[in-house]
Amino acid sequence: MVVWSKMSFSRHIVTALFCVALLETPVCVAQDQLTPTYYDQTCPYVNHIIRKILLKAFLNDTRITASLLRLHFHDCFVQGCDGSILLDDPNTTEKVARPNANSVRGFEVIDDMKAALENVCSQTVSCADIVAIAAEQSVVLSGGPSWAVPLGRKDSRSANRSLANTALPGFNDPLDLIKAKFAAVGLDTSLDVVALSGAHTFGRAQCLAFDQRLYNFSGVGDQDPDLNETLAARLREICPTVGLTNLTNLDQTTPDDFDNVYFNNLQVEEGLLRSDQILFSTQGADTVEIVNQFSSNQTAFFEAFAESMIRMGNVRPPAAVVGEVRLNCRVINANNSITTASADARLVTSI
Repeated sequence: MVVWSKMSFSRHIVTALFCVALLETPVCVAQDQLTPTYYDQTCPYVNHIIRKILLKAFLNDTRITASLLRLHFHDCFVQGCDGSILLDDPNTTEKVARPNANSVRGFEVIDDMKAALENVCSQTVSCADIVAIAAEQSVVLSGGPSWAVPLGRKDSRSANRSLANTALPGFNDPLDLIKAKFAAVGLDTSLDVVALSGAHTFGRAQCLAFDQRLYNFSGVGDQDPDLNETLAARLREICPTVGLTNLTNLDQTTPDDFDNVYFNNLQVEEGLLRSDQILFSTQGADTVEIVNQFSSNQTAFFEAFAESMIRMGNVRPPAAVVGEVRLNCRVINANNSITTASADARLVTSI
């Protein structure tokens, strides 16, 4: 039996360092203390404003909630939760890294949230915090748990495409590699791996993320033996050949709900991605028992997911990194002033 206890909230608080002001824009030498009350005095309606923009986007695109949650994941695994995934610098942008290109989306919604916040509390709420709040509210909107999001992150002044190519867990990674990538950012290699993988309980995936399981699993034109035959037949209709960008549901049963059905699917070999199914199908893995627990107890999954999200949200940028509160989430503040680059330079990478 795998047993875990709730972490004391103090474990989730990042040590406070200090910030200085340069010209009109705050620039910080490291992350401020992270606390859910960070904006209570300076921007008390931050959650309400973000929720209003999210609801408007959700009415036009039910998939956006899963997309915004994924955006937070892909930000935090690359040099910490610093909003670097939002930057459009053509030389370093993480948006065109292999795990992100033509896949990670929701940037326009983050832009709308940032614009709305700038109108109310200018130069106050970081883009990294917007992404973190949007992720939590996306889960709640889809029926999942809520948690008090620690806030006070600063936005990085650079992206890291090369690290994005290697640090993010991949859909065909073996379990040992996935665990190593979680460990590299200070996350638990069993509970956090399984709980955060449960984010695939909603959202979509392109055929190219799983078609190897259908047509060439081990290089000899075979099918993944851990893929349910009925599901495989249905997927071949959606993906008649390899390399397509057609979309299908990550959870074929309740595709838009945040629930524990994802874990039920793994037990009957209906995990869509190989990186999902191996949590249950890897013989002797410590993840198997956790999958079984979450499958039978949705409350346990929700509690673990919320705690794991707090831990992931506290992944810090490298020591002494220079941060700021960007005025435009796609570009760094020009010369640390309130002037930003033209929006005409934005990179379009959504599908």
